[in-house]
Amino acid sequence: MDRKLREIRDFYDHIYYKDATASPDLPAHLLRLAARLGPWHGQKLLDVACGTGEWLRAAAELGAEPAGIDISRVAIEVCRQVLPKADLPCGPAENLPFGDGSFDVVSCLGSLEHFVEPERVLREITRVAKGDAILLFLVPNADFLTRRLGLYLGTQQSQVHEEARTLRGWQQLFEAEGLHITDCWKDLHVLSFSWIMSGCWYTWPLRAVQALVLPTWPLSWQYQVYFRCKLAKATL
Repeated sequence: MDRKLREIRDFYDHIYYKDATASPDLPAHLLRLAARLGPWHGQKLLDVACGTGEWLRAAAELGAEPAGIDISRVAIEVCRQVLPKADLPCGPAENLPFGDGSFDVVSCLGSLEHFVEPERVLREITRVAKGDAILLFLVPNADFLTRRLGLYLGTQQSQVHEEARTLRGWQQLFEAEGLHITDCWKDLHVLSFSWIMSGCWYTWPLRAVQALVLPTWPLSWQYQVYFRCKLAKATL
């Protein structure tokens, strides 16, 4: 592992996931996402940068066979506690330790922007995906309205690496790596009381306003957007 990847791993182990524990309850937006992508029975799911496994758990509850990988040893240990039968190696996404054409669904949610070599990660994702697999990404939009107004400077993870692109920029990246976009939609997980009340109390009013207006904003102004893709060769 090179120096930059070690730096990233240490950040996630000692800062981002420092106090991570398994949550007894799954976020409602992940349960809705799992229902949207179903049926899951017998479907092999790989989540790249799986963190503590909440998305994997949501899909597994509907019958998915989960697997995941994360660079953080702390996150993977938490994930293994809640999904003891899942295949959960710890390591960088630039080298996925899975065979070619292994998975029916491969996801990477809120993480592609944090990889040093996203092109390499996408090539690995397409390698381990079956020919007709669903590939699901959640990515930040550089044209996010609040960001354009100078009111948003990025996530905590920007301390080590964060590269937001425009929606057009993400589309070009996916297409350059052999993916065909079949659908995209807004991430509206902020429509929850728990999200509004997270962080410092003086941010609550701004978060409440943001949660109210996000559903009315056009896709091009959204903070995060889901892209559902297929391998381009599968659409020919």
